[in-house]
Amino acid sequence: MRWPPLPWRRPPFPVGPGERLLAWAQVRQPDGGPPLVGGTRDALYLPARVPWEQVASADWDQEESTLRVVEVGRFGEPSPVHLLHLDDAGRLLQLVRERVTASIAVQRHVAVSGRRSVRILARRAPGSRAELAWFVEYDDGLDPADPRVDAVVQEALATARADVEV
Repeated sequence: MRWPPLPWRRPPFPVGPGERLLAWAQVRQPDGGPPLVGGTRDALYLPARVPWEQVASADWDQEESTLRVVEVGRFGEPSPVHLLHLDDAGRLLQLVRERVTASIAVQRHVAVSGRRSVRILARRAPGSRAELAWFVEYDDGLDPADPRVDAVVQEALATARADVEV
């Protein structure tokens, strides 16, 4: 007879070289998918490895015990979305919040037109000295090709980059 893993004992879980599983949660999947998701210092495993700086957002629905993870996508393409029904996700949720937040080096909210705005983000792997990856998130209704919108974005990016270089 096989006993379920103890909650404090790290389950067998494949992670990348040099990584160690820090938090995990059991997945409720009727289709027989992977039984666990987990996180390391460097990435979230869903089961595919998603580096923390590539997690655009992660939202927890407590009533449904559902974690919704949205990956950073290419402009004009839908972002990959993962919906996970989890049991006992407390430690994993804490890790997700901490690591995603740690990957954000710069975050600016810039008004463009009326109530519409853009968010300027610079991200990198938490704890690394890697080059920053810059992102712009546009509110619905803003056209990135509009010269007025682009002028605001370019000025905001230049200011944010200059602030980081200081």
